[in-house]
Amino acid sequence: MADSTSDQLANLDISEFDCPNLQRNLNILSPDYVDLAKMLIQNGQSHVFDEWPEPGVDDDEKLAFFDQIARLNSSYPGGLVQYINNAKELLADSKAGKNAFDGFTPSVPTGENLTFADENFIKYEETGVKEAKNAAFVLVAGGLGERLGYNGIKVALPSETSTGTCFLQLYIESILALQEASCRLAEGEPLKEIPLAIMTSDDTHARTLALLESNAYFGMKSTQVSLVKQEKVACLADNDARLAVDPQNKYRIQTKPHGHGDVHSLLYSSGLLNKWHDAGVKWVLFFQDTNGLLFKAIPASLGVSATKQYQVNSLAVPRKAKEAIGGIAKLTHADGRTMVINVEYNQLDPLLRATINSEGDVNCETGFSPFPGNINQLILELESYIEELKKTGGAIKEFVNPKYKDATKTSFKSSTRLECMMQDYPKTLPPTARVGFTVMDIWLAYAPVKNNPEDAAKVPKGNPYHSATSGEMAIYRAHSLILKKAGVQIADPVMHAYNGQEVEVWPRIVWKPKWALTFSDVKRKIGGNCSVSLKSTMVLKGRNIFIEGLSLNGTLIVDAIDDAEVKVEGSVQNVGWTLENVDYKDTRIPEEIRIRGFRISKVDQLEGNFREPGNYCLKP
Repeated sequence: MADSTSDQLANLDISEFDCPNLQRNLNILSPDYVDLAKMLIQNGQSHVFDEWPEPGVDDDEKLAFFDQIARLNSSYPGGLVQYINNAKELLADSKAGKNAFDGFTPSVPTGENLTFADENFIKYEETGVKEAKNAAFVLVAGGLGERLGYNGIKVALPSETSTGTCFLQLYIESILALQEASCRLAEGEPLKEIPLAIMTSDDTHARTLALLESNAYFGMKSTQVSLVKQEKVACLADNDARLAVDPQNKYRIQTKPHGHGDVHSLLYSSGLLNKWHDAGVKWVLFFQDTNGLLFKAIPASLGVSATKQYQVNSLAVPRKAKEAIGGIAKLTHADGRTMVINVEYNQLDPLLRATINSEGDVNCETGFSPFPGNINQLILELESYIEELKKTGGAIKEFVNPKYKDATKTSFKSSTRLECMMQDYPKTLPPTARVGFTVMDIWLAYAPVKNNPEDAAKVPKGNPYHSATSGEMAIYRAHSLILKKAGVQIADPVMHAYNGQEVEVWPRIVWKPKWALTFSDVKRKIGGNCSVSLKSTMVLKGRNIFIEGLSLNGTLIVDAIDDAEVKVEGSVQNVGWTLENVDYKDTRIPEEIRIRGFRISKVDQLEGNFREPGNYCLKP
């Protein structure tokens, strides 16, 4: 409590302001809260006290209001004053229809286009694995799966249902496999643990921690994992950036997520970046929560960063013109400024029409847009990243997207807020920054799970569904195509509809990351004339499993400890596992199955479990 109301009045100089409801409640506030009240009033927010009653009524709620204001103030770089000022500027620009790209001319930036399995790709993969011991990973996982029709956290969703491996387990096992392989190549050097940071939110923090703890961190040491929680930001009620009071509670400000761009300020303010730097980390790799293919692309992409010494490397895929995915472009301003940045697809077409191409966003002779598609995976060189964040505190260029009631743009349909995106980090970099991209085949690198069955079924024919159905089938396709490149005869896929989505059905092939991280790993473990039929399922769990002259027409499961070497050969014939259609509206079926539109009936299989060290041969 403050010493006296008069002291607080002097501190606030309340006479300058017409806010009687606050004035009569000052005696319940601490000096810190009085300072927050002064800050609100000085910045045009006195309306938040309009309905406050006299002291003695709801005093605990009034103090809880200031608790919330304190959190909102401390969690935003520059505090609430900076947030309000940014909002006023961005809202004025929005009302005026100002184009953020005025004066900029786009061009295709410099980057590396990789072709899977060629000599160049293999070289970059090898370099990336060697460099991985000097990396740290950051998983942006602040979202729930409600948009998918799944009530859990998205990282708990199975990436595929042949093994039931959830996304978080897949990611951690991939990092551990990279750690092991990288340290093995660094002979004589001590083992380096690759750190993982996970950005959570109020919605996901406790459940993410519970998922990790209940599964012993999926084999990773708990000390390797850091959780940093993202706070929400205040909503805005109008063009004057007045904070929106919650209509359900006059003592609360409405809040909404600020966007995944907050990951930069959280890493900076938590001290993790300096801790990693002191431990010898050179690279920070950012990735999203539900892309089951992303670690297929990481070794080669990291190899590109290390070879070309990129300070920023955006992972990308070929992009069809007007596809709903951002394009990476170099923007040159009339005053000479340049930046290499993601331009959202709905902004890229008008920008091109206004500058270099009256036809806008069109495909070139390759059949794709010349501007590669951004998939929100970034590799940043740590030292220059830290230096940049020292200047900005991790603040990322924001945007606002208010929904106006009418063409006058004087009032909103509902409250809005400022937002920021992780991939906008390069906007603040100087022109001398080494910013590039690495393009991978879509089938190898990108199969996000973000649409529920109903929305996915409405996607125009030929466009990606980005659903649990397509995400799982993409994993099987990628593994089938990798084996095909390694010389295995793989049956051609068939088209089948699940949950109203027509997808390619390939043999269901899954391997743990420790079996093969790179294409060279796969080639080394495959020999002779091997073939896999369309009805087949093959699951490989173990580092030292070698396939030699295998003919598979059914289901084969091999599970071996690290010290067991297993050679698999001969002809495997059994009924196998079958795919059965299910109705996503059938609530008797678990959500994680319903949203795929199929379940696996595990009828028959050949299974080899090797739990003791030694050399083995699995042959029917």
